[in-house]
Amino acid sequence: MASGVGGFLAKRAYRDPEMEALVDVATGRRFNYAELNARANAMANAFKDRGIAKGDRVALLLLNGNEFVESFFGLAKLGAVIVPLNWRLVADELSYILKDSGAQSLVYGSDFAEITADLHGRGEDGSDVGTWIEVGDTDARQPFAEPYESVLAGTSTTEPDTEAGGDDLLFIMYTSGTTGMPKGVVHTHDTITWAILTIAATVDQQMGDRYVVALPMYHVGALTPAINLVYSGCTGILLRQFDPKAMWQVIADEKATATLAVPAMLNFMLMVPEFESFDYSHLRWIMSGASPVPVSLIEKYADLGIEIHQVYGLTECGGPGCVIGTADAMTHIGSTGKAFFHTEVRVVDESGADVAPGEPGQVLLRARHNMKEYWNLPDATKETMRDGWLHTGDVALMDAEGFVTIHDRVKDLIISGGENVYPAEVENVILQHEGVAEVAVIGQPSAAWGESPFAAVVRGDEALTEADVMQFCDGKLARYKLPKGVGFVDEIPRNPTGKPLKRLLREQFPGPAKE
Repeated sequence: MASGVGGFLAKRAYRDPEMEALVDVATGRRFNYAELNARANAMANAFKDRGIAKGDRVALLLLNGNEFVESFFGLAKLGAVIVPLNWRLVADELSYILKDSGAQSLVYGSDFAEITADLHGRGEDGSDVGTWIEVGDTDARQPFAEPYESVLAGTSTTEPDTEAGGDDLLFIMYTSGTTGMPKGVVHTHDTITWAILTIAATVDQQMGDRYVVALPMYHVGALTPAINLVYSGCTGILLRQFDPKAMWQVIADEKATATLAVPAMLNFMLMVPEFESFDYSHLRWIMSGASPVPVSLIEKYADLGIEIHQVYGLTECGGPGCVIGTADAMTHIGSTGKAFFHTEVRVVDESGADVAPGEPGQVLLRARHNMKEYWNLPDATKETMRDGWLHTGDVALMDAEGFVTIHDRVKDLIISGGENVYPAEVENVILQHEGVAEVAVIGQPSAAWGESPFAAVVRGDEALTEADVMQFCDGKLARYKLPKGVGFVDEIPRNPTGKPLKRLLREQFPGPAKE
């Protein structure tokens, strides 16, 4: 039987073969653990037949679906290294990742046939991709690709004999690149096993839970939970892409018990007309992360009887950093909780010393689920990983009990007249205005103060004015925290995980600030 992360699926299929493993909502296909494991084995053996060996990199350009899960676990069993690709990227960005990772094979969905044809045509400029497998309509597939189902149909479903585990590489996940070229975060079978162990020891997840995976699985916020579902004996309900109405529908139809949604997704779900008519009575909790969750949003869901458990983590730590538990979700509203069970957290000043309770500082994490390295970037690895601690670049407060409240990225901190202004604090106030749908606060250069806060606002009420927003903030924030200007936008630009792309807002609203 396979060891490492690939062994999770083999073991679950051995213990609970008839348990429902996966529901692919888009196709209606359902798989028990025996069926899912057999298909993963077929993929492992198919890759082996095509020359993929332990340590080789294989990229996945797929929407959420059973094919992603089968390919992932099949490659894990084989000892190959998975490179999940962000399907929102353009050809140049994908080409960079394929070359940087040295991917030798690509499994892609027919949804991306056009961009894949572009990538295939670039074979002479450095890409090592030799094997192309297409999921989807076989009649219209690219001539250079093999059809996925045909690959499976002609291949043995026996467990592959390759042993992979321990410090062997499992996947390279490229960061969103909000501050430059994306970096490949390298995780091993051990680091992800420890990520699963710390989740299992901390989170209220039970065997038989039905968990909706709505984030894209190229992101750690979906991939790590999906692996954990196999480890914990749960059913994964896969949405190809997030749609707020579909989210409510699948929660009702599949009697979902838990899920994860970033704050923007939670907000969109509340905008669905008559969403209260959907049956969400089985839903115990929704985890939310990627950016600080506005207190007003937590309170709106609490009024519905749905607990929002704010979670904090990064690709570099495999996902889990801190999380708020059921008992503390409302008593410490706004906090992301305490460190996961097998995880340590510190909040430090610029010298690396722990700050006093309630004082802001950078979050550091130490755990066996921290990344091994950045792929081919030793200097960046040394900068981020120091003395066993992951330097996150995030600003937070930790109280005397150990509860952590995330404020912002260090790079998004606004320093106005020598005072620190945390955009999330200003955003939380502005979001309390009934006429505001979304907001992101940035710093604009100020001749008088160095920087001043500026709010980019999406209207929920077309009559909302700049004066309305600024007047609403007056008296709710210290004077130096008040926005000096407001700009209205159709939407807040975000990366695929819902984090606001504030660099784009800074380009759109360069200032200078109003004095």
